Formats: sequence, structure tokens, C-alpha cells
Amino acid sequence: MSRPSKERLEARGVAVAFGGIRALSGVDLELRRGEVLGLIGPNGAGKTTMVNVLSGFQRPTSGSISLDGTDVSKLTARKIAQAGVGRSFQAARLFRAMTVEQNLSVAAIGSGLSRRVARERALEILDWMGLVKKADHRCDSLSYGDERRVSIARALALQPSFALLDEPASGMNDAECEALMEVIAELPARFGCGVLLIEHNMKVIMGVCQRIHVLDGGQSLAEGSPQDIQKNPAVRRAYLGEKATDSTLAI
Repeated sequence: MSRPSKERLEARGVAVAFGGIRALSGVDLELRRGEVLGLIGPNGAGKTTMVNVLSGFQRPTSGSISLDGTDVSKLTARKIAQAGVGRSFQAARLFRAMTVEQNLSVAAIGSGLSRRVARERALEILDWMGLVKKADHRCDSLSYGDERRVSIARALALQPSFALLDEPASGMNDAECEALMEVIAELPARFGCGVLLIEHNMKVIMGVCQRIHVLDGGQSLAEGSPQDIQKNPAVRRAYLGEKATDSTLAI
């Protein structure tokens, strides 16, 4: 069983305020199925808040979120996941007393699959990601790098049209980052999804994204190809101040 794929996940005029503090102010963003879109910005720029809004974990104060033109802004996170938006978190948030396979199967069952088909999907994803030998391992026994990879695998088990990955390379060494880049680059073709990637590692961002959207202070600062973003003086200033040079964001 597979659900119909969505083609566009859109945010229009999204604002989020916590008391008197605005985390986001009038952000427009579009993620298309089949692409990897990077979402970058300095610490506190509003990146995770944006992902929380797109996935239903945070209601926008104003503005809207839509899937193929249908407003989903008021749906719960569970309903948005069932509609085709999967996500990972900065902290893995795995069910640590359960096995790796069980973590994925629970997610797949939540997307509407039977137990048998959910397990088959879980093992297929784990095999593709090189984790099938750890399918029966409890998640509290995993290395940090494997926890990050299982978190991505669990998001894929939801059969998403869109996978939102929040800093998946955080804490990984160079070899792990290289392997992760290969996985992320293949996700659209392998699973037919669009990918939104939050990441501070510029080598990962520049290496796998077709487009990059930059936030600063809760507002959209720039959007374009990796080459355009590397050369954008406003982006360089936002990251490193007035002394930023042309090579600041180079791979």
C-alpha cells in the first residue's frame, strides 16, 4: 500500500511569535518533490522553528502551510505525517528500549501499512542504508552516528512525499559525513520524495542541495543555487560579519 505522492510543500507568509519574540516573520518557502533544498542560517535564525511549522509541531501565528494547494496549517503533526511529511530531529528521539527494526516498523504502521508490510519496508530501508545487520539491536546500544542514520531511516519509513532532516550530520566525523551525503543525494530518486535539509556543515549543504534558502533573524535573506549563495555578500555578512570573503562558504 502506498499513498499518492504530493508535488509541493509550501509555506506562505509564515510568522511565529513566542510572547513578544518573533521566531519567524513572513517566510515564504517551497519544497518540490524530487529535489534537495537546503535551509541554512546563523544560530537562532529560525530554521528548526520552520521545520516544526512545516511538520505540524508548531502552529504558525500567521500565514499558511499547504500540500499541493490544500491548507494543512491546522492539522496535528500526526495528520501531517500521514499526509506525507516525515521528519527527523536534532536529537534522534528514538524509542531506545525497542529495536532498530521496531522503531521503523512503528513509523510505517502509523503511515497505514500492515504489520507485515511495515516490517518488510523497515528491513528494505535498513538494507539500503547499510544498517540491516543492526535491525535487531536495541536503540540504546547504538553509536551516535548510527542513531542519526536510524532517525533518518525512521522518517523514510513513513513513506513521505517530503522528508525534513534537521541537522543529520551533527557530531559526525568526515567519513560519516561523506557517507551521509551519498544517502541524502539519492533520497529523491530512491524514495520519490523532496528533501529539506537543515545543516551547519557547508560541505554537506553545498554538495547535495540543488537550491538553498537562507534565514536570518527569522526572515528570508536569500535563495538560490549553491553557487549563488556562496557569492552572496548578505549571506556572508550574516554568517561571519563584515570581514567575510568570497571564499567564506566555499566547500
